[in-house]
Amino acid sequence: MVFWLTAIGGVLLVAAGMVVALLRKQDDATVAPMDSDLQVYRDQLKEVERDIARGVLSEEDGARVRVEVSRRILDADKAIQSATAAPGAPKGLTYGALAFTLAVLVGGSLWIYTKIGQPNYPDLPLHKRIETAEEVRKTRPDQAAAEARIPPQPEITNEISPMVAQLREVVKERPDDLQGFTLLAGAEASLGNFAAAYKAQEQVIRLKGAGATAQDHTMMAETMILAAAGYVSPQAEDALNRALQIDPKQPTARFYAGLMFQQVGRPDLAFRLWRDLLAEGPEDAPWIAPIRADIEQLAAWAGVEYTPPAPTTRGPSASDMAAAAEMSPEDRREMIQGMVDGLAERLGTEGGTPAEWAQLINALGQLGQTQRAAAIWAEAQEVFAATPEAVETIRRAAQRVGVAE
Repeated sequence: MVFWLTAIGGVLLVAAGMVVALLRKQDDATVAPMDSDLQVYRDQLKEVERDIARGVLSEEDGARVRVEVSRRILDADKAIQSATAAPGAPKGLTYGALAFTLAVLVGGSLWIYTKIGQPNYPDLPLHKRIETAEEVRKTRPDQAAAEARIPPQPEITNEISPMVAQLREVVKERPDDLQGFTLLAGAEASLGNFAAAYKAQEQVIRLKGAGATAQDHTMMAETMILAAAGYVSPQAEDALNRALQIDPKQPTARFYAGLMFQQVGRPDLAFRLWRDLLAEGPEDAPWIAPIRADIEQLAAWAGVEYTPPAPTTRGPSASDMAAAAEMSPEDRREMIQGMVDGLAERLGTEGGTPAEWAQLINALGQLGQTQRAAAIWAEAQEVFAATPEAVETIRRAAQRVGVAE
């Protein structure tokens, strides 16, 4: 109601201004300057009489000036009479133009609003919007309903399909085989069979019990989300919550939690999660690109003024490059080997991004250490089994080195 009262008041103010402009007598603006000129000429006549009385002007000169000024007074008076006597615009035409303009103004405004506005949407205070978002969150479709809306896709097969088929048979015969279910979950995810992957991962978590890690629950949530084409169902949210209870800093779980809040209408909570992830980096982490693509719009929805930090890159410093340029080939190779060994040690203990694993495989290939590159490629497939995009990034590096088909 407040919106409509405000809108109607604005239209009336604009219409009132137009009415005044259209109905104002045009001759008023013309006559006013002429009246001013007439008064000036009259003042000039009085000044001539004073100049003659003081002896500044002679009688002859004064007479000539009086004649000239009097002529100008007569001309100005005629002009005023003509202006006031001239007919204005016909009243019918004026009123017709006014009615047409108002009709266009009001009708056009209503038409535009019905097209791009929300005529029946009430004004929602903050607490009401939060209540609405919570209701959406509680009543949104579950995992099965989300998957049912997706057209069936043919099962993806490639060179590792026989192994997957064998694993499927093994776990049927041995339902308590933790290693079998672990390998099957990763293999199904690599094939893009995400529904089968999260069902296998569900068994992994069941068998691990209290020993299930934050990564285990995150993989469960991620494969469920991928199976639902990016939709975060209540079941996927439960898996994310379990992961974050174990490790509140788990980045992949935080990213998908932010996606869930965005989907249910809580951009404020989504923004906080994604802002922190973007600040923490690293820049080549798989969640950074989608965050950068959406976070400014997300901040606007949350009512926050925000400028994303500039991208950062990791690599040798300028001093490292300068030092390498001055080394002998043997010393340079030794320095590169040291950097490669340091990267391998860090990835093995702390983990890293797909780009860093690919960088390590490329470096080992350049050093001629193909067996070690093959071992890193095999390890990377296990580490990123739940993330096909990451595996593909590393696979390209392994193919360049010649340790992958």
